[in-house]
Amino acid sequence: MKMDYSYNLTQEQKLVLTHEMQLSIKVLQMSANELKEYINDEFAENPILEIQENISNSADSKNKELDKYDYKEMIKYLEFDNYGAQSYGSYDEEEISPFNFISEKKSLKEYLYEQINEIEENDLIISIAGYIVESLDNRGYLEISIEEIAKEINIDKALVEEALEVVQDLEPYGIGARNLKECLKIQLINLGLIDDILEKIVDDHLEDIANSKYGNIAKSLNISPREAQRYGDIIRKLEPKPSRGFFTGDDVKFIIPDAEIRNIQGEFYIIMNDGILPKLSVNNAYKEVLNTNTDDGTTEYVKEKLNKAISIVKSIEQRRSTLYKVLEKIVEKQKDFLLKGVNSIKPMTLKEISEDIKMHESTVSRAIKDKYILTSFGTIKIKDLFVSKLSVGKNDEDVAVTIIKKKIKNMIDKENKKKPLSDQVICDNLNSEKINISRRTVAKYREELGIQSSSKRKRI
Repeated sequence: MKMDYSYNLTQEQKLVLTHEMQLSIKVLQMSANELKEYINDEFAENPILEIQENISNSADSKNKELDKYDYKEMIKYLEFDNYGAQSYGSYDEEEISPFNFISEKKSLKEYLYEQINEIEENDLIISIAGYIVESLDNRGYLEISIEEIAKEINIDKALVEEALEVVQDLEPYGIGARNLKECLKIQLINLGLIDDILEKIVDDHLEDIANSKYGNIAKSLNISPREAQRYGDIIRKLEPKPSRGFFTGDDVKFIIPDAEIRNIQGEFYIIMNDGILPKLSVNNAYKEVLNTNTDDGTTEYVKEKLNKAISIVKSIEQRRSTLYKVLEKIVEKQKDFLLKGVNSIKPMTLKEISEDIKMHESTVSRAIKDKYILTSFGTIKIKDLFVSKLSVGKNDEDVAVTIIKKKIKNMIDKENKKKPLSDQVICDNLNSEKINISRRTVAKYREELGIQSSSKRKRI
């Protein structure tokens, strides 16, 4: 058997992501909170990295015209306000941080224990009640059964039931419920509103309440549709998640804007909030190790850590530079919004921005991911400024979908609840404003706003 061997030369393109490129992408899409934590973790692990004290916040502008203003006058513009982080600049003893006015959220368990400690009950019931409190989920519900608790702590089931009654008498009402129906009933009992009809509606007609099918309830309970609606209004005012308003461990961190867009004498300036991040630098002392000829692996270790440190510093600076370029274009395209508010927002897409700054669309997407800016109208998620558009009118004028949705919501808010507006009527109203939109699109936007159809919004 004869075998032929031959060589073929082929050429192909491959994109190989280096470690530095991967790190750059990772850092770019981090939020300010995530980047802060990442820097602190790397500083703890890498002896090459040093953290410098932030003496003052830096401020960027589109040009150097700020220099012509009096320095003392500009101080008030260039110091970043303390929104959401203590690291936004420093305060003298005589100054007051607005951050100090944010009250500390009390934990749900702390609030429940405060009440339990004031109850005149025997120590055993108090202890079991405490065990039940520790078993509540983040909604304030008790998902574990009485039988399981009795078995876990080796105690009589009747004592657990007695302790559960103690817990269910605590505020906020509904705590310790084992399901939604029990949660609503506990609230009705504690509020003194419970009666046979309300109890039956909670047991059998919650879905009818959700869909505003008061006729079904009226027929089933032999009451008028108006009475059914009145009962439904009572149930709608109850809280299905009794832990709401208390810290349960699921809350997100304070929002930290990456930059502020500030209007100074009619011109917009981008002030990067550099003060929130620890300032990293490379410890030069370790460079001397590279000049020594040692074979104990020290040189290789220092090289590895030094390369990592340099890559981190470069990636952070690149993140800042990329975000600044994106913000420059956003300011250029959204001046009306920055001056007048959300009603003046313009349609804007990732593709438009990426083409303008000559970057890939995915890079722009990563640059704005989970990032916020501070404006005259509050702290805004950058992503919310990217809104789709709808071409309307003969001249194909573009209108932001956000504005159309707001118009739909305003119409529904002002409608006669006895005769709610149908999607077709809303469509006709928008068409009369020279916004050419179909009934199907109106229905789609209404559903995205979380608004029910006209039949379910109807009041009797």
